[in-house]
Amino acid sequence: MTDRSIAFVTGAAQGIGLATAERLARDGFRVVAMDRNGARVEQEAANLRARGLDVLAATVDVCDRASVVAALDAQPRVDAMVCAAGIYNDAQFLDLTEEAFRAMLEVNVIGTFIPAQEAARRMQAGGRIVTISSRGALGGTRFAHYVASKAAVIGLTRAMAMELRDRQIAVNSVAPGFTDTPMTRSAPPDMFAAWEGLEPGGKAASPEVIANAIAFLAAPTTHFITGQTLFVDGGKSLGGLGI
Repeated sequence: MTDRSIAFVTGAAQGIGLATAERLARDGFRVVAMDRNGARVEQEAANLRARGLDVLAATVDVCDRASVVAALDAQPRVDAMVCAAGIYNDAQFLDLTEEAFRAMLEVNVIGTFIPAQEAARRMQAGGRIVTISSRGALGGTRFAHYVASKAAVIGLTRAMAMELRDRQIAVNSVAPGFTDTPMTRSAPPDMFAAWEGLEPGGKAASPEVIANAIAFLAAPTTHFITGQTLFVDGGKSLGGLGI
């Protein structure tokens, strides 16, 4: 049993999810770091505990409802849920296969829906759900399936917020711009450099920058904000320069 507020973070073995787990723990939450890579998330949770942070690990496939339920029911309550698990891969629209499209939707959309729904079923008034969409939801080339999945997350977030507002559960989304994570680093170095050069500040965001925004929306003091998408992209989503 714990008197701390309890937050769950999916996709917490690396990147934005791991940075978020650390930030929320520093903010005073007990954090359950969830990831399908059990060995990796256990090690990262152990590293954070060694630094005095209250972080537990759970091996969870966000597309498998039973594993999500088991992780949530192992704790006495759910105060905040951060749905950070996601995948990305590069493909031109004319080359996209139905299998690749379905896989993207399965992880990025269904893998957000299941943890959010199960968390909401267990939340009291004041609960917070934060989804991770993307600046890419506005459009882009070579990843139409990713664009579609993240646009769906934004729509899902708004719909959840509307249905859950009477229960005083806030649901918001953070839309990161290009961020330096293992997922983006999987691109060839020249491609990563080219993408980074397109950023307004000339470099990718760190996962910690995105985690700061997530922590803001996961805090109990921001419960009056709901149904919103917060773009954290250095201003790239603004388009061309104004006068």
